[in-house]
Amino acid sequence: MTHKHPSSAKGQPNGVVVVGAGLAGLFTALKLAPLPVTVVSAARFGEGASSLWAQAGIAAALAEGDSPEAHAADTITAGAGIVDPKIAHLLAAEARDRIEDLLSYGVPFDKNLEGHWSLGREAAHGRNRILHVKGDTAGRAIMHALMEAVRQTPSISVVEGFAARDLVMRDGRVAGIEIAPVNGGPLARGLVLSASAVVLATGGAGQLFAITTNPREARGEGIAIAARARAVIADAEFVQFHPTAINIGRDPAPLATEALRGEGALLINARGERFMRAIHADAELGPRDVVARAVYREVASGRGAFLDCRPLGPALAEHFPTVFAACRAAGIDPTRELIPVAPAAHYHMGGILTDAQGRSTVDGLWACGEVASTGAHGANRLASNSLLEAVVFGARVARDIAGTIPPANLKAPRPSETEAPGATAAGSENTRAEQVLRRTMTAEVAVIRDEKSLTAALPVIAALERESKGDPRLANMLTTAKLITAAALVRKESRGAHFRSDYPTADAKLARRSFLTLAQAEEIAREAAETQRPGRKLAAVSRHAALHA
Repeated sequence: MTHKHPSSAKGQPNGVVVVGAGLAGLFTALKLAPLPVTVVSAARFGEGASSLWAQAGIAAALAEGDSPEAHAADTITAGAGIVDPKIAHLLAAEARDRIEDLLSYGVPFDKNLEGHWSLGREAAHGRNRILHVKGDTAGRAIMHALMEAVRQTPSISVVEGFAARDLVMRDGRVAGIEIAPVNGGPLARGLVLSASAVVLATGGAGQLFAITTNPREARGEGIAIAARARAVIADAEFVQFHPTAINIGRDPAPLATEALRGEGALLINARGERFMRAIHADAELGPRDVVARAVYREVASGRGAFLDCRPLGPALAEHFPTVFAACRAAGIDPTRELIPVAPAAHYHMGGILTDAQGRSTVDGLWACGEVASTGAHGANRLASNSLLEAVVFGARVARDIAGTIPPANLKAPRPSETEAPGATAAGSENTRAEQVLRRTMTAEVAVIRDEKSLTAALPVIAALERESKGDPRLANMLTTAKLITAAALVRKESRGAHFRSDYPTADAKLARRSFLTLAQAEEIAREAAETQRPGRKLAAVSRHAALHA
């Protein structure tokens, strides 16, 4: 691996450019070796990726009595009617091979005393099939192993401290990507990396919301730059809110993994009531969206919501060191005290529409990881399938590019030992406009939505767009927020993570994925603004019902 300044490769064939240095991006780069790859990382290498923070683990049907078919069936059930069955079966069938890959990179998955894999169970899984590392450090362990593998791979170059601004198009095909220093400000001069193929692996969009478990880099920018290039965006309305973010005022909010409830932790309110028992037969282990709404209602009512980890006793510190450390840092002893929790934006099931090879609808553009929408997650991602999807589709993207792009076009970038300027652990502080956007999304487009809240959010986004001229990062955030909100307005039902209080049940006629272009989202937003005038009704909702095709 080499570090280089992007200007050293300006105008030169750069082989493949992978934007994003999380699990999906690094796995894709490794699978492309020995083809030349440039990885663009907004933060220092190994920082700023949601994958680092993944506590639960990675799902795979490895146990005796389990099967890929059973794993796929659980995935389809959890997705609330809109999972693509072919993709679910593909995902589950290729899990074992990808686990073998991770083992070859040195990932130390937990084993029991007999030397067998220690497989846990999480909500909506019918079998124990979750591989962990030291309880709740799977994401960090996997990322550290891949980072070391990347460092030892000479065909991979890394540009640190730069974020994607826009795709470069030539004759209707992606020909490169414009990047700019993260700390250079909105007017910083952009640089172009030419590419024979661009892979977007930019992660999620949690930072569009005021309460999120995602790192600051998860601003949804990959979706926006793809949408401007006329890529189709799928299932944008489905944002998963984790029910148990630790509610201590930190941004991002620390996560109390779902596995805690699998081990016996309870959800109670300030009265000491286990409120989940009255809501779902599986109580604390009910579907994530059901639990998130229940926690939201307790917090909104003033009763508060708390995770009671006292039943786990002293073993908590050993089995869940990340959660234990976060609590202690906040002055909470979770072996003796309750942990305040609240729902937080956690995972975006929607994103850039891709096929089974990770190809988007734009020539020359691939996507994988959370920024992509493969059809694997549907309306409500099955726990621990996200890390699996990242490696399964990272491998598929790499294989497709290697078999598609002529080798003559894959020339190595000119080497440079210059460290990229401005590389930092995190981006600049939120601007006032970003704070307004995040508060608006949390108030109007979060756990519980309705037509009034969604039509109120779109004009705010439009007003911020008018104010954001010249700020590409903010413009990207606003574009993705608009796509999410417009898609949520069109889907007049409740399904999985998308809950409309004005349409609280699922509509069988809408049991299909949604597809949206930026032009369509902008038309919906314009008509939503019109509804703010007396006597106007939202025509776009019925007109764009065909988006659910």
